[in-house]
Formats: sequence, C-alpha cells, structure tokens
Amino acid sequence: MDLDLSNQTILVTGASRGIGRAAAEALADTGATVAVHYGRSEDAAAEVVAACGRGARAFQADLSTLEATDALIERVVDAYGRLDALVLNAGVAVPTPLDDDTQSWGDAWAETMHVNLRAPELLCRHALDHFRSRSGGRIISVASRAAFRGDTPDYMTYAASKAGLVALTRSIAREFGTDGVKAFTLAPGFTRTDMAQDFIEEYGEAHATSDLALNELTEPADVASVVVFLASGHADHATGTTVDVNAGSYVH
Repeated sequence: MDLDLSNQTILVTGASRGIGRAAAEALADTGATVAVHYGRSEDAAAEVVAACGRGARAFQADLSTLEATDALIERVVDAYGRLDALVLNAGVAVPTPLDDDTQSWGDAWAETMHVNLRAPELLCRHALDHFRSRSGGRIISVASRAAFRGDTPDYMTYAASKAGLVALTRSIAREFGTDGVKAFTLAPGFTRTDMAQDFIEEYGEAHATSDLALNELTEPADVASVVVFLASGHADHATGTTVDVNAGSYVH
C-alpha cells in the first residue's frame, strides 16, 4: 500500500505538541508539506518545522479569537498556493467545576467551546470554499471518546464540545461528498500528552487505564498513524466515520 503524500499540503492545528506534533511529523515522513499551526509555543513549533522539513512552515494563530481563526486558512493558501487536507487537532480541556462561581464557570465554557468547536467550524467554512474550488479535500477532526461516553463533572464542557465536533464533521461528510470533500473523526481516549497528564495528576494513572482493554496508554504516534492513513486517500469511502483510537476502552 502506497502512503506517499508528497503531492499534498496539509494544515495541522495545535501541531507544536502531543498528537498534533506526532501527526505533523508522521505526515512529513510520508512526503507531505505541513503547515504547522501553533498558539503560543513558538519555539516548540520551530522544532516541529525543522523535524518536518519539506517546506514546512509555522503559522501562529490564537484560536480563541475569531479574527485570528478567520485568517488562518487564507494565510496557508497564500503561502503554498493550495491546501489538500485540514487536521483539526487543537483543543483545550478547561475544568468547569459545578461549584465555581457563575462568571468563572461561564468563562471556562466559552473558552472551551470557542477553541474546540467554534474555531473548527470557522476553519472548515474557509477550507470548504477552497476544497470545492479544487474539486476536493479532506478534513480530519480529532475529537475524543468523551464525545460518546461523556466525562467527569469537571470536564462535561470538554465532552460537549467534542460531541459538537463529531456532528460538525459528519455534517460536512454528508453534505459535501459530491464536491469531493471527505471528512473523518478520530476519537482518542487517554493519550500520553500534556493535556492528559493534567487529568492523570488529578485522578491518577490507574483511573486512566482502569477501563482499557490494553495494558498501556495510547501514545501520540498511535493516533498519528491513523491520521496519515485517512489523509492518504485509501479510506475515502469511510467518509463520515469515527475511528476509535482508545485502547479498546469501549469494549473492556
């Protein structure tokens, strides 16, 4: 099976660390030119660009603001002249304890929904315009098993935002397939990233692994390999599907 992506330019959001970094580097390993989006970690993004090579460039954008989000796709297209795939990986997991005061609770909900759902919707809006003008493209959304299982009370916001991302991605697959657009969702469980580490430190690693069919946490590379496969075109007739990469936590 040929996984040569040397004819593709792919934007990966949140590519300076974790799953995004692993995805960016794995895509570059198969020949893709990667647009490395980051929010604040300029030095880390530069490391990813260096690791990717092949014309990779860093693009800073604060996805908690409409203005920065609105301009990102155009900036990438202006830089490369094309965009073939969009990997929606950037996300936040802001705890929202029920006993927080209403202002703090509302601010956390707003930030989570903006970064995890509003920003992907806006990026997809612009990507769809570009893809339709070029007779196709692929969108790969990194959601979470929490979209299907729910989450702890402190992270209900996160689960709700990721469920919305699943619905958004499926809607795109359903309505824009005749334009050549394919859209997929990944649903990782606990993955050994900085974001997961915050949860593990609060609840313990035993909690993170207690309901897995495997005896180890998923690594970013495990998710990245699926991103590469979906971007390759070999799975286009699975458009609209969700791929669970969570160590069998649903079946344990």
